[in-house]
Amino acid sequence: MKYRPLLLSAAAFLMACDPSSSDKAETKPHKEAKTETAFASTYSPLASVPIRIANAKLMDGVSSEVLSGDLYIQGGRIVAVGANAEAPEGFPSDAAILDAQGRFVTPGIIDIHSHLGNYASPGVRAHGDGNEITSPITSEVDAEHGVWPQDPGFDEALKGGITTLHILPGSANLFGGKGVTLRNIASRTVQGMKFPEAPETLKMACGENPKRVYGDKGGPGSRMGNVAGYRKNWIRATEYKKKRDKDGDDFVRDLQLETLADVIDGKILVQMHCYRADEMVQILDIAKEFNYKVTTFHHAVEAYKIGDILAENGTCAAMWADWYGFKMESYDGIRENVPFVHAAGACAMIHSDDDNNIQRLNQEVAKTWADGNRAGLNISKAEAWKWLSTNPAKALGILDETGTLEVGKRADIVLWSADPFSTYARPETILIDGATIFDRESGLEPKSDFRLGQGEAPFSIPQETSNAGEEL
Repeated sequence: MKYRPLLLSAAAFLMACDPSSSDKAETKPHKEAKTETAFASTYSPLASVPIRIANAKLMDGVSSEVLSGDLYIQGGRIVAVGANAEAPEGFPSDAAILDAQGRFVTPGIIDIHSHLGNYASPGVRAHGDGNEITSPITSEVDAEHGVWPQDPGFDEALKGGITTLHILPGSANLFGGKGVTLRNIASRTVQGMKFPEAPETLKMACGENPKRVYGDKGGPGSRMGNVAGYRKNWIRATEYKKKRDKDGDDFVRDLQLETLADVIDGKILVQMHCYRADEMVQILDIAKEFNYKVTTFHHAVEAYKIGDILAENGTCAAMWADWYGFKMESYDGIRENVPFVHAAGACAMIHSDDDNNIQRLNQEVAKTWADGNRAGLNISKAEAWKWLSTNPAKALGILDETGTLEVGKRADIVLWSADPFSTYARPETILIDGATIFDRESGLEPKSDFRLGQGEAPFSIPQETSNAGEEL
């Protein structure tokens, strides 16, 4: 039989994701959210039922080949998957069956670089909360404190297969603030969207942006000033960390330096906006000087020049398929950037940095995969899918929970209408933690309260339409 998802109203979505609701999942995640600290995740999965997805073409984010087989979900987790997968002991014999009928099934897409919520729709000045352009050093701020969970952009991203996304501050500052990793579910609060126990991240930026924004505001006004600014503050953070380690509970906190000290301790992952190859290598030198790690370079238009260096340092690159040339530091781009970095043995991935681009990241990967293969590479589609789910999960420190179709992982799954590398492919059914939250045939989809209030009429934009200050 064909599985029919439970229809939920928008209100039911919100209640199910809210910690005060009694409608909890039958089986809780094996990693519970910690609630003893301020701003902790209160995310709780929607109720799910055991499901067998049968007769699927699996791009599992692990294998380099498309596999034909079944996938079993119970308690919001994958309990069996593969060509010869069988129902594990205790799996209900009357479980729902979703017959894929030979269609593609993949892990949910993870966008490592988004500004949804921080630059919400409609794009008015009042929604511009992604850049704290008051100082080149704002490591004390946190993107989650500017996220509006009712941004209709989350709904549109979900329709493109996005199940997890990482929200970053903009790139005006040397140290721009913390990022936050979210589950793409409807919630009344950002805490209700936060990925439980996902590592914290720090957004940094090199190159043109900081020197352009602060050149006439006291600096930095050059790339020399940028590097000096990093080093001065890492020195401050090193001394702060020494004192914190020595004084323990008697220590007086400084939010700005505490973030940087936690980077040095390995608790916070550095996500760095950087275009040019030479600057990325300089940043890696600074990281070695102060004993921290750059997890991912974002945009990384010239990453193809240093793929071997990225591989040696265990640093990922999050890139576009074909966006370049819009300013000098992005001038020397090529459409084979992502596959060339991958071919060099480095961790490559796609990212959006855009509220429209996030809706079609499968097409963005298809473009750059095709460009790479036309250049002589022989990368399979299953291997290229890792640029959409596996590698972003790795770069965000959540690969043990999501990003692949493996036993024990969260059941974040997309059933596609066609080959997802086709322009015509659309997600038909989407599951997050095993719960169906989107189904094209039945019309099941979340809708933000903002849209409910607007009805079906177009947005009525009040006065200002500028969203000045977004990703620079």
